[in-house]
Amino acid sequence: MQQIKFPSSNISTSRLIYGCMRIAGDNSSHDKTKGKRAIKTAFDAGYTHFDHADIYGDGECESLFGEILKESPNFRDNIILTSKAGIRREPQRYDFSADYLVSSVDGSLKRLNTDYLDMFLLHRPDYLFNAEDVAETFMQLKASGKVKHFGVSNFSPSQVSLLQSALNEPLLVNQIEINIHNISSLSDGTLDQCQQFGMTPIAWCPLGGVVYPAWGNTFSTADEQRIESELAQQAQKYNCLPWQLILAWLLKHPANICPIIGSTTPERIIAAKKSLELNYSHEDWYQLLEARNGQPQP
Repeated sequence: MQQIKFPSSNISTSRLIYGCMRIAGDNSSHDKTKGKRAIKTAFDAGYTHFDHADIYGDGECESLFGEILKESPNFRDNIILTSKAGIRREPQRYDFSADYLVSSVDGSLKRLNTDYLDMFLLHRPDYLFNAEDVAETFMQLKASGKVKHFGVSNFSPSQVSLLQSALNEPLLVNQIEINIHNISSLSDGTLDQCQQFGMTPIAWCPLGGVVYPAWGNTFSTADEQRIESELAQQAQKYNCLPWQLILAWLLKHPANICPIIGSTTPERIIAAKKSLELNYSHEDWYQLLEARNGQPQP
């Protein structure tokens, strides 16, 4: 598996990241066994970065992963473990208060059976957050040894700049939705900022709009048919599956996008690596974008 270094840090990540949102399934014994098999498959396939959040499966996903770490203690030393917090429920809201973030990290560490997180991300922006307060909380978490590095998720460029202005160390990543349906990061400054600041963009829902409907899907039937037709032609050219080509489309971007693979099917986890082998051309990248937009590039 290809590895890339997080700029401004001493750690590297597998280019494909394994997303643990679905590993606990419905919490049945069958689904949990399937989830454990998926994690082990990903590790054996070269995935070294595993992504969590405190709300995934209401904590059950972290707990299941923690069982693996308890069963195989050496596993921990060979992976990057990331978790996120900031989304609260009943009522649904975002919260970056120090008490909540610290307690969330403590909960994640307990469930994951580990002493530290390699990275801790703010899950969604709290519009009421105070950058100085969050920076102080981050430094408290780092000083305690509970978190080594920090990042954000679903932040706009201005929100990243605001938080970074209060921090004495770099934010390493911005985890955002990037797929053939949601291409806002190409034009809203997000990917430009990632390159400028040396942040790594992590793409959640990378196959949205192709393998499954993207969040807030706005594609018409005609849009879907154009994309499907172009993908079929290019997949034949590159001797791969259409969804593997979509991953290659994201990987082509110079910001070094790292897609999250969230399947619990071993064959698909392994097959995703095919995208790393494709010598995807500049011309074909724009052909797919043109099919997506339904009009020639201006």
